[in-house]
Amino acid sequence: MAQHSAEIIAAAKSLYLRGNKIPEIHKEMKIARRTLYHWKEVYNWDDLKINEDAIQCIARRFNLLVERDNKTDGDLKEMDRLHQYMLREREMRLRELESANEEKDGGKPVVGGRKRRPKKKRGKVIKNDVSHLTEKDFKEKFHKDFFEYQHELREAKKVHRSRNILKSRQIGATWYFAQEAFEDAVLTGDNQIFLSATRRQADVFRRYIVAIVKDKFDIELKGTEEIVLHAKHGSASLIFLSTNSKSAQSHSGHVYIDEYFWITKFNELYKVATAMASHKKWRITLFSTPSAVTHEAYDLWTGDRFNRRYKQKGRRQEFPGFKDMQKGVVCPDKTWRKIITLKDAEKGGCDLFDIEYLKIQYSDDEFKNLFMCEFVDELQAVFRLRQLEACMADPEDWDDVDPDVDRPFGNRQVWGGYDPSRNRDDAAFVVLAPPEQPGGKFRVIARFKWVDKSYTWQAEQIKKLTERYNFSHIGIDTTGPGIGVYDIVKSFFPATAIHYSPLIKSQLVLKAKDVIENGRLEWDSVHNDIAHAFLTIRQDTSTTGFITYSAARTASTGHADVAWAIMHALHNEPLNTKYKKKIEIIVGK
Repeated sequence: MAQHSAEIIAAAKSLYLRGNKIPEIHKEMKIARRTLYHWKEVYNWDDLKINEDAIQCIARRFNLLVERDNKTDGDLKEMDRLHQYMLREREMRLRELESANEEKDGGKPVVGGRKRRPKKKRGKVIKNDVSHLTEKDFKEKFHKDFFEYQHELREAKKVHRSRNILKSRQIGATWYFAQEAFEDAVLTGDNQIFLSATRRQADVFRRYIVAIVKDKFDIELKGTEEIVLHAKHGSASLIFLSTNSKSAQSHSGHVYIDEYFWITKFNELYKVATAMASHKKWRITLFSTPSAVTHEAYDLWTGDRFNRRYKQKGRRQEFPGFKDMQKGVVCPDKTWRKIITLKDAEKGGCDLFDIEYLKIQYSDDEFKNLFMCEFVDELQAVFRLRQLEACMADPEDWDDVDPDVDRPFGNRQVWGGYDPSRNRDDAAFVVLAPPEQPGGKFRVIARFKWVDKSYTWQAEQIKKLTERYNFSHIGIDTTGPGIGVYDIVKSFFPATAIHYSPLIKSQLVLKAKDVIENGRLEWDSVHNDIAHAFLTIRQDTSTTGFITYSAARTASTGHADVAWAIMHALHNEPLNTKYKKKIEIIVGK
């Protein structure tokens, strides 16, 4: 074991007593974990914490995470757990104190033979008490921050039972509807239901609401699948459900469905949603960015589903066009439809975007799909939406993956894939869990998006990941700027260089296509951008006449990054696994 000075040992001890874990100290000080664990035992660091108050210990760890830059999902989840624990601990101690005071107030002697003066009984703390909030509070805290189109959505809520919104990405729709639903629950006592394909997707709404209410009103909302509010007009529930919830159809209330054009088996989900909102007092609100014209919900949006079911005198009912829907309009199926493009949002006061920058960052087709509410036509796409939808999974089913621990996948092997940033786009890195048996499923158990970071910084992130995961393969695109990352990574890991050519691109795409078509790939359904990335890949012809594949990639732009990163990881499995030995013999001749 290497010799270290007393100052180094003291610094490590200080970090430990401040709430850092051994793996975190290892990363910070570059000292072997075995050495740190040895010091902890030899110098009895844990004994120094014995007399420490439990809440103080937890608070120290919580404050440490609060101050940490670039928090991971694991850090945020740990903060949530620590915060809930502190609240429970304080409530428990408060009850013990009240009980002790009641005994003393009952006439038992105390120090000095004097009786304690009777204290007023502490009123019962009401969980999720929002009964004091008024319309004025929401006007001051919520409405003043809305953009013009969000005010329009709010006005439509007062009139229409059914709303269907097609929108640009990142214009604050989920943020707005979280506030709308909470306000409605508080002021009316009506239940609000957030329905998604998976439990994790539904939890996105819960996190928004909890964070916003804490920020605006300093109220700690408690509850996971259901938050029961103590409102002025009685109890109101905020219910967060997935379609596989056994109790999904037992609830009733106003229903919200987010990003529904990226939900697999939409018709099944929509059937559940309409059942929960079947009473005339309930509203149903759908909103999403567009995916492809082959999605199950496309005929609902266009009105073709209505026309098939409700033909009047054999004549088709004409639905309003794109421009009319930009203004917001009631359609023949009694649904209020609204289209909000990025330019519409900008006109409505949203100044969060640099449109010219986005036009450089994305190809014309991608820009139209992501920001101008145009659907993808799959005729030119290599991958099909229906097959990509089948890849969307619920991580709740992955019992062997825990992102909150130091080794999220234990010591099992994983594969990595890296796609570099070109000029102004993003770099992507994925961690892929390979199948245990030949022909089994791959899983994207972690993905990372790095924006405007140097190649040295990105290489350092990959090094940190190799300390958390047991990589047996990392594929890196070295065609352009990726060569810088590769040169550093290969100093600590034998990464595989992937230099693009028409042949290599074909191999990458054909492998991914084979894996996806055979149902052998899964990723967290929350990441619908992965499906979009695969949808943008097209078959093309090189300058020399070879068939190749692209996603509008040029020297200055790079797109579908996460899809290419996944393909770089999949590259570790041969194209033809069934006849692997036969192919190897032929290639060797």
